Amino acid sequence: MEDLRITLVQSDLAWEDPKSNLQRFRDLLSAIPETDLVLLPEMFNTGFTVNPACCAEPPDGPSAMFLREMAVTKKVAVAGTLITKDHGRYYNRLHFYFPDGTLETYDKRHLFRLSEEYRIFSGGNSRKIVNYKGWRLLPLICYDLRFPVWSKNTYMEGEYGYDLLFYLSNWPDSRSYAWHSLLVARAIENQAYVAGVNRVGNDGYNTWHSGGSLAADAKGRIMAESPPGETSVLTVTLNAADLRLFRDSFTVGMDWDRFTIKH
Repeated sequence: MEDLRITLVQSDLAWEDPKSNLQRFRDLLSAIPETDLVLLPEMFNTGFTVNPACCAEPPDGPSAMFLREMAVTKKVAVAGTLITKDHGRYYNRLHFYFPDGTLETYDKRHLFRLSEEYRIFSGGNSRKIVNYKGWRLLPLICYDLRFPVWSKNTYMEGEYGYDLLFYLSNWPDSRSYAWHSLLVARAIENQAYVAGVNRVGNDGYNTWHSGGSLAADAKGRIMAESPPGETSVLTVTLNAADLRLFRDSFTVGMDWDRFTIKH
């Protein structure tokens, strides 16, 4: 496992306007520095909407194909979520495209109860560990951040379940303290790097998002954080040797409780 460079793209999102957003991210990604993984906000193509009638796409729709194009042409992995209609159901689906164009997906497990997301969308029922460049990655989405059991790391026979946990989000400014605090907590309790990518700007409900995208190391120390309220392209290098050294010297993983989750 070698060092991994991740790029957090914090941006405003045009409300329910995929065409404008795809062009926005095409422009932003055209200037990214050398990196291994690009992370985009939740529903990067529309903003967080519960209006699938206007915004849902098939699994191979234009927004998914945009992500694939960016991955292949830039020779990086790219992750973003969008409303996907699959077999008659709607999902808030995270697409993780590898540089060769292959795909892994994760459907958001915890659907936001303060909106109609939980009524309109179908929730996922399984986690997805993505293996990339020798790293194990756990991709999750926004509201999932509030449920530590779902993100709990594992340790068995000298192996950790994952090395990087990341969240793609539309997290409002009114709950920014929780955003920051929970990301740090997830890093500490799981002995893993954590990244959270958020949007900025007002959405269609006039809800302000201040961003606060950040990366934290396995001790919970902030490595880098995007400026509030601004578009930002932030690249951070995750040090593999530092992670191994910390885990080997502070073996709390050996004492983690084992449990199963009922779906």
